[in-house]
Formats: sequence, C-alpha cells, structure tokens
Amino acid sequence: MSDESLSYEQARTELAEVVSRLEQGGGSLEESLALWERGEKLADVCQRWLDGARERIDAARAARTAD
Repeated sequence: MSDESLSYEQARTELAEVVSRLEQGGGSLEESLALWERGEKLADVCQRWLDGARERIDAARAARTAD
C-alpha cells in the first residue's frame, strides 16, 4: 500500500508505532534513521488529511454564510 492510499487513521496508528519504537531505543543508528524517515512521511500523510479536512470545513462555513 502506498503512503498516498493510507487513511488518516492508518497513518496515525503507524506513526504512533514508529514513535514508540524510537522511544524504546535499542536499535542501530541506521534503524533509528529509517524509523525517523518513515515517521516524517507518515506525519506528512496525516498533515495532508488534516489540511484537507480544514479546507472542507472552511468551504462549508463559507457556503453557509453565503446563503
């Protein structure tokens, strides 16, 4: 599954797992960097979903006030 097809909930859940693994430590530097990079990608997916939701809310509010 590509990152673009992840739902907000899927990306958020995986991001929480990545953060937990990073907090536990114990991995190599290379593993930690790979987790960090994955976390950054997942955070971007979540942010895109949240930005889209904000745009929809703003559009709905604008439509309501235009009537």
